[in-house]
Amino acid sequence: MKYVFKIFNKVLFLLLTCNLVSAQKIVSKKDSLSIVNILFNQQQNWNNGDIDAFMEGYMKTNKLVFSGASGPIYGWKSTRNRYKKTYSNRILMGKLKFDVLNMSRLSSDVVQLQGKFYLTREVEDSSGYFTLTWLKRNGKWLIISDHTSSSIKEQT
Repeated sequence: MKYVFKIFNKVLFLLLTCNLVSAQKIVSKKDSLSIVNILFNQQQNWNNGDIDAFMEGYMKTNKLVFSGASGPIYGWKSTRNRYKKTYSNRILMGKLKFDVLNMSRLSSDVVQLQGKFYLTREVEDSSGYFTLTWLKRNGKWLIISDHTSSSIKEQT
């Protein structure tokens, strides 16, 4: 009986895994280009020192969540204030570069994007990974959730 139960659990696990994998579908060319365009506009706005323009890629709602090393921050205004406090001048802002690693469509109006960032600065360079959840509202893609973490540099 234990053997049958183990096989049943493995088959159930495989079925659930297959369902989950098939639920993540390819993002259409139109949607992926729209999302990447917004992301790289954010990169350019950052590099121009314009945090307000950078924030235009985020949904202006209290439901926006930014998760970083200090924990989650809720709301568009709070997220903008966090950026302005943490990156209060051009030296701290540095030069930003994004790489898109993966994009998956979770539903017709939700896309998840994984990427890597590089921040080159006079004070100290930084890099890390991010996961953005994009929500399509009124024909426009905007970030509703941003989880960003810096990579730890190994000491040699």
